[in-house]
Amino acid sequence: MIDKTWGSAAEAVADIPDGASLAVGGFGLSGNPIALIEALLAQGTGELRIVSNNCGVDDWGLGVLLNAKRISKMTSSYVGENKEFERQFLSGELELELTPQGTLAEKLRAGGSGIAAFYTQTGVGTQVAEGGLPRKYAADGSIAVASPVKDVRTFEVGGTPRDFVLEEAIVTDFSLVHALRGDRHGNLVFNKAARNFNPLAAMAGRVCIAQVEELVEPGELDPDSIHLPGIYVHRIVEVGTGIEKRIERRTIAAPATTEGA
Repeated sequence: MIDKTWGSAAEAVADIPDGASLAVGGFGLSGNPIALIEALLAQGTGELRIVSNNCGVDDWGLGVLLNAKRISKMTSSYVGENKEFERQFLSGELELELTPQGTLAEKLRAGGSGIAAFYTQTGVGTQVAEGGLPRKYAADGSIAVASPVKDVRTFEVGGTPRDFVLEEAIVTDFSLVHALRGDRHGNLVFNKAARNFNPLAAMAGRVCIAQVEELVEPGELDPDSIHLPGIYVHRIVEVGTGIEKRIERRTIAAPATTEGA
């Protein structure tokens, strides 16, 4: 029987080398594979090139790797919650490939589906297509690396000619994801917002490592409820249902007043 389980997060990430490319799941702080991230931090791996929707916050998620200066490049769509990210980028310590969110999702999905590239309307008429978007600054504040010009073609859609920009798919050496539950064959079920980028990141990695809150036996998951088939997953680590989960900004309604009561 196929059994993809590993004994610990440390064992599962032990062969990730310096300079590896990683697709990492999570949306904000939802669905961050924090046990795998912390194991990677503990083993000292550096010069990582990471593709993820965002880079966590200063002390959580991918932010812990960033603070330890283990990341050399981020490919992300949102970077607004991390002051250290801003500092490293503007000082020339970190390379950033800023990518529209939907485009990033499709680049990951395409990579996992064997599609080399695709055309999209998103970014047409902007520096995303025209190039020149800063990717890395020099120490003196000048642009050391800028985004390239991308191919733009016109296609007829619904009888109307429209411009589309060519975007290349993303395939990474490894991917790290978090799921609610999984079985020993690698079939995964995600919970609510954690389903946003985790399945796509999993698809894009040549070796996918999944941390799951609950590990079950093959056959226990309803086939119609599986969000990602085990063909995309290579290693599974059970981290338990008590694993810490954080919220970026807790917002609650003001208590109702009982004036005059």
